[in-house]
Amino acid sequence: MEKIRLGKTDMFVSRLGFGGIPIQRLNEDEAVTVVKRCLDLGITFIDTANAYTTSEERIGKAISGRREGLVIATKSLSRKREGVEKHLNLSLQRLNVKCIDLYQFHGVSDFASLDMVLAPEGPMAVVEKARDAGLVKHIGITSHQIDVTKEAVKSGRFETIMFPFNFVTSEAADELIPLAREHDVGFIVMKPLSGGMIDNAKIAFKYLLQFPDILTIAGIEKVPEIEEIVKLLEGPKTITAAEKKEMQKLKEELGTRFCHRCDYCQPCSESIAISTVMMYPSLVRRLPPEHLFSGFWEQIMEKASSCTECDECEERCPYHLPIRDLLAEYVKQYQEERRKFQKLQPSA
Repeated sequence: MEKIRLGKTDMFVSRLGFGGIPIQRLNEDEAVTVVKRCLDLGITFIDTANAYTTSEERIGKAISGRREGLVIATKSLSRKREGVEKHLNLSLQRLNVKCIDLYQFHGVSDFASLDMVLAPEGPMAVVEKARDAGLVKHIGITSHQIDVTKEAVKSGRFETIMFPFNFVTSEAADELIPLAREHDVGFIVMKPLSGGMIDNAKIAFKYLLQFPDILTIAGIEKVPEIEEIVKLLEGPKTITAAEKKEMQKLKEELGTRFCHRCDYCQPCSESIAISTVMMYPSLVRRLPPEHLFSGFWEQIMEKASSCTECDECEERCPYHLPIRDLLAEYVKQYQEERRKFQKLQPSA
C-alpha cells in the first residue's frame, strides 16, 4: 500500500489507517481477526483511544508479534495532568507496547479545552515528559471545531491534527489543510464516510484521494469492509462527471440533516451538548449498546430531552439545520432503542 509522510513526525504511514471504534461491537476473536486482516492488507497506522472501551486491548492482542513497522496512535479525553498520566499508562499496558508512536489529546473542540491542554502545568507537560522518557514519540490533537484546530496548528505544539473531512464536510480543504501544510503538521482524516451517513464508499474515498498528503482513518467492523476500501484505493482516482453529480446530490440531501459539529449553535441555555446529540445516528451503528445506553451517553441524551425549543441554536446555525426537530427525533429514537435493549437484559 502507498505510504505518505505524516508531517513533521517524519513517520511514513500507509495512506489508509485503521480506526478502532467499531471493533468494540465485536467479540474479542472477531475483533482480533479484523485488525490482523488490516495488517495483512498493508495498513501500518492503527488508531484507537483510552475511551474506546475494549479497543486498545484487542488491538494489543492483534499486533502481538507484528509491532515492527506499525505506527500506533491512541488518545486521552482528560484535560488534567493526573488523568492523562493514568490514561497513558493504561494505554501502554492494554496495547502491550513499550512506546506509543502518536499520543493525541482527544476531542479538543473549544478554546477553553485547548488552553487547559497547553497550560504550563497542564497535561501537555505530562506527555512531553513521557516523550523525553521514550514512552511517546509524537504528540497530536483531534478536534471537530475548525477554528480551534487552526489555533492548535499555529501553536507549534502539535505534530498532527485529526479532523472530520469528506465531500460533505469539506470545509477543511479551503483553509485547514493548507495551514497544516504550511506548518508541516500531519493531517489525519476522521469520518471519511461522514460517520456512516455516506453509503457510497467509492466516491467518498475517490474524493479524499485528490489530496495526496493526508492520512485517512476508516473505522472497520468487518473484513469485507476493509477489503473493499483497499480495492478502491488501488483503482482509478479520477472523479468522473457522473460521480461529481452524485456527490453534489448527496451533499444537498444531507445538508438539511447533517451536523458539521462547528458548535456555532452554542451556548445552549439548557446546557445541551447539541452537536454530540446530533451524532446519534452514527453512534448507534458504531458503539456497543451497553456503552451507548448507559453512563455518559445516557446523561447526554437525558439532558437533550429538556430542550425548551427556544430557537436560539437554530438562529446561530450557519447550515440552517432544524435543530429542535432533530433533537426531538434523536431523543425519541434513543429512548426507544434503549427500552428494546433493556428488555433483552437478564433480570437481576
